[in-house]
Amino acid sequence: MSRKTLVLSALLLGVALILAACATPTPVVQNVEVTREVPMEVTRVVEVTAVPVVANVPFQELWAGSAHHKLDSEPFKHWDTADPKEVPASCARCHTSAGFTDYATTGKVNAAVPIADGNPGIMCETCHSDAARALTSVTFPSGKVVETSEEGEARCMTCHQGRESKVSVDARINDTFKITDMDAVVAPLIDTTKNTTTTFGFINIHYFAAGATLYGAQAQAGYEYDGKIYDPKFRHVDGYDTCLDCHDQHSLQVKVDKCAECHTNVKTLDDLKNNRMNGSLEDYNGNGDVKEGISFELAGLQDILYGSIQAYAKEVVKAGITYDPAAYPYFFLDADGDGKADQNASGAAIAYNKWTARLLKAAYNYQVSVKDPGAFAHNAKYIIELLYDSTEDLNGKISKPVDMGKLHREDAAHFAGDTLPFRDWDTSATGVPFRCVKCHTAEGLPQFIANGGTVIVDQAGNSANIGVGNLPPSNGFKCITCHDPAKFPDRRVVASVTFPSGKTVSFGGKDKDGNWVADDANLCIECHQGRESTISVNAALKGKDPDTVDAKVSFKNMHYFAAGAAKFGTEVKGWYEYTGQTYNGFFTHGDLGPTKCTECHNVHALTVNVDKCAQCHKNVKTVADLADVRGPSSTADYDGDGNVTEGMKGEVDGMKEALYAAIQAYANTKVKVGIVYNPDAYPYFYVDKDGDGKADKTDKGADIAYNGNWTPRLMEAAFNYQASVKDPGQFAHNGKYVLQVLYDSIKDLGGDVSKMTRPPAPAK
Repeated sequence: MSRKTLVLSALLLGVALILAACATPTPVVQNVEVTREVPMEVTRVVEVTAVPVVANVPFQELWAGSAHHKLDSEPFKHWDTADPKEVPASCARCHTSAGFTDYATTGKVNAAVPIADGNPGIMCETCHSDAARALTSVTFPSGKVVETSEEGEARCMTCHQGRESKVSVDARINDTFKITDMDAVVAPLIDTTKNTTTTFGFINIHYFAAGATLYGAQAQAGYEYDGKIYDPKFRHVDGYDTCLDCHDQHSLQVKVDKCAECHTNVKTLDDLKNNRMNGSLEDYNGNGDVKEGISFELAGLQDILYGSIQAYAKEVVKAGITYDPAAYPYFFLDADGDGKADQNASGAAIAYNKWTARLLKAAYNYQVSVKDPGAFAHNAKYIIELLYDSTEDLNGKISKPVDMGKLHREDAAHFAGDTLPFRDWDTSATGVPFRCVKCHTAEGLPQFIANGGTVIVDQAGNSANIGVGNLPPSNGFKCITCHDPAKFPDRRVVASVTFPSGKTVSFGGKDKDGNWVADDANLCIECHQGRESTISVNAALKGKDPDTVDAKVSFKNMHYFAAGAAKFGTEVKGWYEYTGQTYNGFFTHGDLGPTKCTECHNVHALTVNVDKCAQCHKNVKTVADLADVRGPSSTADYDGDGNVTEGMKGEVDGMKEALYAAIQAYANTKVKVGIVYNPDAYPYFYVDKDGDGKADKTDKGADIAYNGNWTPRLMEAAFNYQASVKDPGQFAHNGKYVLQVLYDSIKDLGGDVSKMTRPPAPAK
């Protein structure tokens, strides 16, 4: 056998790190020529195939077990029998990796995505491409745009946003079908020229629209009823405020261990349904249980709405309806009322085909609440509002309406993110101004305290907050608004509080060295102090004749719920005090000493601790009973109505009525321009020349404000009247101080006080 010198060429194969899990690995091949002389016997040629070595893909196991890779599920198999075998462009953004990448790169899906070899699902490259990482905004189906720099938020919400919205529901009702009767069954639209028929069917939000739920009114995915205000994004706590803060981005599972750091009762995923925090103490579903988890509150409201939907369908539409969450199109005909879908001759369930506009709105919101199973955690308040409003809308049309008085739509005021105190600046380009930010944002008070903030009063008597700047609007208060996160649950320390008058006080008083003593109740009066005072009113009216109309005089609004101003009385001069008169100071509540906000009110629900009142006031069983309370030292007939047994509230209310009458009499006789008050509409006082008790209108139908008609004397009295209205608990906070101020206002206007009694005050 001969020997030969052979030149051997070897292929050295290397494999790059594969980032796209479930993609076919493509080895990187390098041709390296190696020359050696080897003596050998040649008997045959053998072809050798190299086996590539594949590196481990990070998080592959977590991803492989997630819904994003559940390739045998409907979200990925739905188009397997399509012809051609492809996912339409309208669906490909969220149901194919290629579609998402196309959208992230170009802003739209340009073509259907072929799936002849099967749908590979959502792969690593879907979310980890440069284009996906660059996403910082999301345009929801409503057209609302949310800008976010929070990690992963835009990528998640690009798909988890639903497919419909209030806008599309209204478009169907108002534009396509031009419906005017909300309770008429809508007939199909037939276009004979195009030979098309458009039916007025159910509109489906789609599935797992968690981003739309999370952002609430900022996304407007739910059907939001006109004239109502809705919660924006639910802000949890710092560090747990985004999709990726709460969910593992690969397995998609909730980070239960992180939840348990605060929610100590949480051990499993199901335990989250039992959570209920101090910002959610209302009985939303009216079953009397305020301790059950928020998920159960939602379930109760869902049951109530579903019952109303069925009652409406039966009574108004005359065609029963039933719902199946697992079968498209979800709502089915149930003519016999057995709770099961009626079937056609082929045995198929009959889709509901008797829709009215009112029924569509309610059914749409019901579906919104069902198709996000995590809604109770994502933004329960928004869903509560949708369910409540849908029930209320159906209520007027059914024979046995739901008792809405037992249900609750809004939270206690500090957490009512759907109310104007928090929503008034949503359309402002500069956010909440520094004059308002301390009390109308979650972060304002902490910033004010941390920066050594105070209140200054300028030469015109206007007060301003120093230590804070403009901030974005908040969805109500957070725990950190009042609690120090570094020492939780301790409250933030406030030694003293300066009022708009420039006067400084503290519920803790002063120590033996003359230093202010901190007290938790000081946190309350940082905000519940009003915005004006005797000082600011006097500064605005300085040098003006009391009874001369002055166009430069405008109404000064004390602001709302200024309980601290009443409580501390003349010590802070929050109400308008007349020159030469003496007034009561801090109300010590009889022998109880310096009673505080935190002793009389639940600091989260803000309700009055009636059980504590009842310890002395034996007739008190409910909050309403407090109106009948009258202390042993309050024996005079203050309001002059002859009743000396009515509660202090009755005395204050009687004097308020007398003051309003005096204001109107003065306006008619001195100013010659009638005046009327509206507590719900700024600037509150309006022109009423014809004396019909209603505001006069402009040629455009707007109420005419009393601007330009004020005299200084009239404005002083109106200031005190507004103060008495805007603190509904003033009779308990410091009733005698309030009576003193009201009495003096009536007398100054020339009103009859001959039968009234002014409570005595300490001598100067």
